[in-house]
Amino acid sequence: MRILIRPRLPILLLMVLTPGIPELLTGSTPISNLVFNPIGLVVGLILDIGLYTTGALLIREFAVIFRKGWGSILLLGAAYGIAEEGFEVHTFFQPGGSPVGVLASYGHAYGVNWLWALGLATFHACYSIALPLLLARLWFPEVRDARWFDRGALALVGAIFALNVVGFGLLVGHGPSPAALAFFVAVAAVLVALARAVPRDLLSVRPGPSRIGRLGIALTGTLLWDAWLFVLIVSGAHVGLSAWVVAAIFVGVNLVALAIVLTQVGTVDLERSEYAFATGMLVMLFLWDVIVEFSVPGILAVAAVYAYLLYRLGRRIARRTAPGPPPGAAQPAPPPVA
Repeated sequence: MRILIRPRLPILLLMVLTPGIPELLTGSTPISNLVFNPIGLVVGLILDIGLYTTGALLIREFAVIFRKGWGSILLLGAAYGIAEEGFEVHTFFQPGGSPVGVLASYGHAYGVNWLWALGLATFHACYSIALPLLLARLWFPEVRDARWFDRGALALVGAIFALNVVGFGLLVGHGPSPAALAFFVAVAAVLVALARAVPRDLLSVRPGPSRIGRLGIALTGTLLWDAWLFVLIVSGAHVGLSAWVVAAIFVGVNLVALAIVLTQVGTVDLERSEYAFATGMLVMLFLWDVIVEFSVPGILAVAAVYAYLLYRLGRRIARRTAPGPPPGAAQPAPPPVA
């Protein structure tokens, strides 16, 4: 079994981004446990790496091996969300309490928290899988299309992922009914089959320059989190909207973001556009930490670390994409030797 890339920094980066973005940066795993329960935090993060990072690596290798694009990655990301929230921790079927809250009843039917399931499958597809993979591609473009593992190492990664999902699924209560389990297994299987079948260019941007600036692209990236905030606010405010209407608006906002990307973003200077979109996604989490999670000790330090990593990535892309001297131009003379 071999890791095929050297150095192995891209894998280490994914270990930082996943589970860091969906767990530490959202406050789901409080960084304050570093003081109050350090052993629990370390063990939890190791287990999360065994779930989030292995899931992202499996999806990335799938896309490379079968030459697939973002359409397949998002479909597999949704399947990952079902595996984590449905098969492992069972929040799709949780009758109450944290983290589902009011969504355990609002949008609940036949033993399933449908609105929660829709939101979390979308969240994991975008924030737990697609965003970390996009950032890793931007940071290490030289290995973007290369395999990172041989078959044996990839089988080991898959075994770790499966052991996490099945093992915790057997330990966690409020599991699904046989009918609900069969339904979500079928949905996950369909998503995987679609990911294998759809063309590589399903969600490719249009050729040519972008029609909107990078600020507009960044604002488009915020819509993904805005849609989930809408669900949380409306469900908690009891404004009387049907859960079906809320679900339709949630899906509609995400489709608007997708439509803007596909019709307004171009292939020219694509790396900077991708960076702008990722920045918009992350800025919403930074604002979430400042406005909502600010009382959690250390959460602002976590946001600062990820903001710094984002800044360093921006500098890296700027240097890489800076226009060089035209062909045949005279090169500057070296400085004189003292």
